[in-house]
Amino acid sequence: MIKIKLSDLLGKHKMTQKSLSELTGIRPATISQMYYEETKRIDVKHLNNICKVFDCEISELLEYIPEEQK
Repeated sequence: MIKIKLSDLLGKHKMTQKSLSELTGIRPATISQMYYEETKRIDVKHLNNICKVFDCEISELLEYIPEEQK
């Protein structure tokens, strides 16, 4: 499973979803879906823009968490 840590980054930088949307050019609805981890796909351009705004590595935004095998 891939965890989207956008809520952590927004909190760390004391930024709103609206502000991030304005700075990145990403639609507010898309930011919201990423924030609540409801998105099925993420455009590489969006990842690039978010990392640019937060001056972070992709690993600070996305995390792979292995699912339990049954």
